[in-house]
Amino acid sequence: MAHLQFADAEVDARDAVDQRVVLRGVRWADYEALLAIRGDERPGVRLYYLEGDLELMSPSRSHEWIKKTLARLIEAYADETGVELNGYGQLTMKRSRKERGAEPDECYVVGPLRGRKTPRPDLAIEVIWTSGGLDKLEIYAGLGVRELWICRSHKRQLVLEVLALRGARYVSAARSRLLPHLDLELLMRFLDADSQSQAVRAYRAALRRRSASVH
Repeated sequence: MAHLQFADAEVDARDAVDQRVVLRGVRWADYEALLAIRGDERPGVRLYYLEGDLELMSPSRSHEWIKKTLARLIEAYADETGVELNGYGQLTMKRSRKERGAEPDECYVVGPLRGRKTPRPDLAIEVIWTSGGLDKLEIYAGLGVRELWICRSHKRQLVLEVLALRGARYVSAARSRLLPHLDLELLMRFLDADSQSQAVRAYRAALRRRSASVH
């Protein structure tokens, strides 16, 4: 597994518990009905579906902070390096034939949109703050997402795992194959900042220094 850690990152356990409920024996039609009833406003509950099982998840404050910080850093990297990156946030992805549905923390299409009739996200990001719930790897593999990043806390440290889709399964990767020049270890150094804006500014500065040293 590809794990990237930084020693001083700490998570406040009092505000790091996601609320999860898993329902069994839910028909696909019922899942789609729940999506329709909820609508596009999304009051904070995310839905995941896997072959008759439905997970309802309400993310914690810490969960949302980490996922948004990570997203802003990735987008800053794309802006600084000229990578074509288009974000779709918590897009509802579903495939009835595979009986799978998900709403990632963030997702992106990497590369130009031209020529893609209905762009399927290449990259999905999941922050997993609480154990349990449905098998996200099984869901995203069935959805055909090329790369999945999972960020979790482990022994009071933040760990980022990069998984690449090979056939019908994910395998660990040392770096992103969609963003092969992205130094994930450098990016992770800015993930535990007290201010997202300061983290982005500091990360941009680090990228510019590295670029200047190369040229």
